[in-house]
Amino acid sequence: MTQPEPKRRRGGALGRLGGVLLLIGVLVGVAAVPTGTLVLAGTKWADKQKDELPTQLLTPASAQVTRVYANDGKTLITTFYDEDRHDVALGQISTVMQNAMVAAEDVRFFQHGGVDVKGVARALVNDARAGTAEQGASTLTMQYVRNVLKEDPSLTAAERAAATEDTPARKLKEISYAIALEQKLSKQQILQNYLNIVYFGDGAYGIEAASRRIFGTTPAKLDLAQASLIAGIAQSPDAYNPVGTGSQTKAKARQEYVLSAMEKAGMITAAQHRAAAAEKLKYSGKTQPNGCVDAAGKTNGWGFFCDYVQRWWDTQTQFGATSTERDAALRRGGYTIVTTLDPDVQKTAAEQSRAVYGLKSKKTLPIAVVQPGTGKVLALAVNRHYSTAKGTENTVNPLISGGTGVTGYPAGSTFKMFTMLAALESGKTLNEGFDSPAKYPTEWPDSGPGNCNGYYCPGNANPSWMDGYRTMWNAFGRSVNTYFVHLEEEIGPSAVVAEAKKLGISFAAKSDAQMAATSADSWGSFTLGVIDTTPLELASAYATVASEGTYCSPLPVDSITGPDGRKVTVASNCKQVLDPDVARAATDAARCPVGQQSSYSKCDGGTATSVNSIFGGRPVAGKTGSTEDNTTETFVGFTRNAVAAGIAADPANPSNRVGSAVQAQVIVSVAKALRTASGDDYDDFTAPSTQIAFGG
Repeated sequence: MTQPEPKRRRGGALGRLGGVLLLIGVLVGVAAVPTGTLVLAGTKWADKQKDELPTQLLTPASAQVTRVYANDGKTLITTFYDEDRHDVALGQISTVMQNAMVAAEDVRFFQHGGVDVKGVARALVNDARAGTAEQGASTLTMQYVRNVLKEDPSLTAAERAAATEDTPARKLKEISYAIALEQKLSKQQILQNYLNIVYFGDGAYGIEAASRRIFGTTPAKLDLAQASLIAGIAQSPDAYNPVGTGSQTKAKARQEYVLSAMEKAGMITAAQHRAAAAEKLKYSGKTQPNGCVDAAGKTNGWGFFCDYVQRWWDTQTQFGATSTERDAALRRGGYTIVTTLDPDVQKTAAEQSRAVYGLKSKKTLPIAVVQPGTGKVLALAVNRHYSTAKGTENTVNPLISGGTGVTGYPAGSTFKMFTMLAALESGKTLNEGFDSPAKYPTEWPDSGPGNCNGYYCPGNANPSWMDGYRTMWNAFGRSVNTYFVHLEEEIGPSAVVAEAKKLGISFAAKSDAQMAATSADSWGSFTLGVIDTTPLELASAYATVASEGTYCSPLPVDSITGPDGRKVTVASNCKQVLDPDVARAATDAARCPVGQQSSYSKCDGGTATSVNSIFGGRPVAGKTGSTEDNTTETFVGFTRNAVAAGIAADPANPSNRVGSAVQAQVIVSVAKALRTASGDDYDDFTAPSTQIAFGG
């Protein structure tokens, strides 16, 4: 049973304070301090404290667990915390738990006004007889005050330590705050706050964490046996927690003490006491995951997605001025983060990556899947476990998204997309024709192997199939190098470099960034994809085309809610960077590589025709990419609903060839991930205008 709220009497509270101060004065008087002086000074000081009651006692700023969910808002990915605590309302805590805590810590809680004068007197007398401080007299309200000040993150370490020091000054402050607090908060509010802040051992802060960790349940479902055992732990958390470093025998002894106190207080009957004491308890001992290594979905590599969320969070200034402050907000702020991770898409992408390379292979196939028009990241998968353990199969390097030293991998002819876009923006049409030779001497000096009389001279990989008169449609479909190098030469490599930057290619490698800054005008090989990029960057760039010109920087979060239930604004990250007709024209040409037909029936061959059968003829587009000597193999595909990109490479040794034989597997694997992400209901692509297709 819970107790009724007592009537508040200000005069009674002041009288109670005077009585307590007098008792403390007697105790301190043993040390030759004049009692009258202490009482007078203490009363004046305490009156001042009532006016200066710390706001954190009314609204405690305790550390809270941040929970991270998949896009359904229910599937837990992981949690972040310094202290495993999640506040719950008193109505979410069983009545027997409330009563058990009162019986264990302060049976007169509902009768006193913050300080139990009778309890103080009894403790002082007993301690005087024993000659030592053996019996405490702290009320539940006083304990709450102590816990709040001890846990308050806004205080210095010294101030938090002072909250628990064994001195009369600290006790006086605690008493004063407790009495003043009971003039501000109801007993129910104090009990709720206390249950949420008290430590229960084994890393469990507050009743929600204790219920979950000890019994694998919620505070609302605790029965009498469970509640009485948990309540008994609070007195000495490290000694009494049955699943931590404590003892189950000691925990059961404390449970008996609590049950006896509850029976004596009339909260339970003798029969209920006996039944609860006899109940066989099953201990969970299950700790909450903490961080990305502990993330769920280990088989499907959710840790890589989690890592990207965490790195994204550390760039968001609304959570702190520095990355240190933002990390602290993540671990102590009690946020609910619903991410964009689609477990089904992630599962398919992980399976498809591992279908090409096993977990122990030195080579990898990182795959990223994003949503056009929003930038939402649906999956980040690779044939690795996200783990700090030893072994080739384990890594915490961001192989799919890049960062912390990972700059990515050359993506080959997928970069021809940027040349095509820049050319269309310059006024050229899809019908732009050129008689593409097997080798094409350019205007750019080159002293490297394969040059033609000192000039850069690229060639086609399959002359018999690629050479000849080509337009953008079939040059893109057949991936004709000499056509696109000629096109780049006409519009200028710097325009193509600028196009790539506009669509989110970061030039993360220092050598690439320097080349772009100092030699873009002579970078003839740029269209052949010689710079490092990541599957996530590449997917986001192609998503700009799929969404008819809207570039969205990758976004791993759908919503963020604070501990107070308020939504946190996530800034818009999308902008129109291409004319819609230009994007539609590029999409029309991108139908050719995957074995489909353009709006004007201009496709006549492709390098990834197996994709059409995977999609059963449904609208899809994309592009393959092979680097020189097949050191990497890439495919990026898109529909109106999703974009997927994968790059096969050896991240530890970029010169280690993956070989041309793996190209077909990469295409199929990425296409299957894209198929899952696209679903069955999506629109056809919009045809480009005849103006941009043919001019005139």
